[in-house]
Amino acid sequence: MSFFSVTHGHYKLLVLFSVSSGGLVAFSESQTNSGKHSAELSQAESKKKRVVVLGTGWAGTSFLRDLDMSSYDVQVVSPRNYFAFTPLLPSVTCGTVEARSVVEPIRNMIKKKSGKINFCEAECLKIDTANKKVFCQSNLPENLVGNNDFSLEYDYLVIAIGAQVNTFNTPGVLEYCYFLKEVEDAQKIRRCVIDCFEKAVLPGLSEEERRTNLHFIIVGGGPTGVEFAAELHDFVQEDLVKIYHSVKDLVKITLIQSGDHILNTFDDRISSFAEQKFQRDGIEVLTGSRVLSVSEKFINMKMKSSGEVLSMPHGMVVWSTGVGARPVVKDLMEQIGQGKRRVLATDEWLRVKGCQDVYALGDCATIDQRKIMEDILNIFKVADKDNSGTLTNEEFKDVVEDILVRYPQVELYLKSNHLPDVTYLLKDADGNERKEVNYEEFKSALCLVDSQTKSLPATAQVAAQQGTYLSRCFNHMEQCDSKPEGPRRFRGSGRHQFRPFRAICASGRRTDSSRTAWRLGINGSQHSVAVVFCICEVIDPLLLSARTALWFP
Repeated sequence: MSFFSVTHGHYKLLVLFSVSSGGLVAFSESQTNSGKHSAELSQAESKKKRVVVLGTGWAGTSFLRDLDMSSYDVQVVSPRNYFAFTPLLPSVTCGTVEARSVVEPIRNMIKKKSGKINFCEAECLKIDTANKKVFCQSNLPENLVGNNDFSLEYDYLVIAIGAQVNTFNTPGVLEYCYFLKEVEDAQKIRRCVIDCFEKAVLPGLSEEERRTNLHFIIVGGGPTGVEFAAELHDFVQEDLVKIYHSVKDLVKITLIQSGDHILNTFDDRISSFAEQKFQRDGIEVLTGSRVLSVSEKFINMKMKSSGEVLSMPHGMVVWSTGVGARPVVKDLMEQIGQGKRRVLATDEWLRVKGCQDVYALGDCATIDQRKIMEDILNIFKVADKDNSGTLTNEEFKDVVEDILVRYPQVELYLKSNHLPDVTYLLKDADGNERKEVNYEEFKSALCLVDSQTKSLPATAQVAAQQGTYLSRCFNHMEQCDSKPEGPRRFRGSGRHQFRPFRAICASGRRTDSSRTAWRLGINGSQHSVAVVFCICEVIDPLLLSARTALWFP
């Protein structure tokens, strides 16, 4: 279902008409005025590589925005014809921000690009990597004339379709819980909240029934769950209790988290502050709790500490506990031998492992970072230029930059151990600099580095950075074929074509923690200025239009 097909029924027609007409007029003029010029253009177009992009989320949109169209013929396939500013979805649920203000028509961006981009409002059902084809199905109304099924060939495939909610096969979640992944989800939640209040003020209900209807449960203590809990509390206290005054003391908000703390992947100060803030606001936080099942009126959970099983009545449950692969991605993973993984595995250049010319970015994939211990012998041999069997400081320093670029965990290890540079790893037990090290000493010095290998968080910022990175690789593909810019190859000769992807994340933590902290109200401290600056720095450059930027709270 297209968001804009509901809210702006005429919009799609106008854009399609202008694009179609413009294309026909240009074709007609070129045929009439210069047949030779048209033939030259057609020949140039035929040399372009065809890129198929699946998805219009943070990763896909950032890729399209920065891609140089002079070398590529681009096809975009997505079941939604707009980009959604997902960090603001919790605000949409409570009316702080209007739904139309967090979406941007994808065709608005396409028409600004100087090149050929075709957009298809459809869903990709299957990827055939052997024949380089994707099979799609339109989700438009079936009463319209024409076939809904089609296929597209590609030279390069960019998979950026995000992920779906992970229910962990918990009984009743799909039937009785609300999710917060799309704009439509936020609108459904808002309607349900109002319905709960309307039901609670009907005559003939007992106080217990009213309390049940006004018990809102959020499962998942990550950024989305915490943000929604905070938004819902403000919505209730600032707006709804004034309208539904008779039940203002019966409202309860409960946040259930399986871990020991909410926001447990963030800075400890943020996690602690959030829990204290919720306690002051009367939001119940149940940590160390695992949901067993959800029914129409009850949610059943088990306390990890005591093993006690509790059953709580509810009016609404919002499920926000992580993501899982979409069906088309699961099918692809089975094809390429990744069936046991949670999401697609890529290398550090975002290339899907086991596929040729297929890239994956955003929530649907994770980078399988190569461990330095897998290449330690090769690194030693490359550095040992004189084949003496030992490395001098000068020989090691010659490959240090390539090591730091190729293996980002080295830099993380240095930071976590407060070491100024990688040469400190080669010092002896007394901290003295060694003139030479043999292979075993070299291996021993770096053996703990891989302990800092971390998966990137599934955040909007990381996805957007990946899209920008991949577009740059595509823009410089021919140039870097002849003049590679990446680190030297420790297995083989020469250099890698590009530098591997490196996310810019504050302190190695989740990058949207700044927004969560700001929303929770961490003010009046030395960190508040940095938090506000960070949120503007992280989010503002990613906004696609001034209209969307004006609605940022």
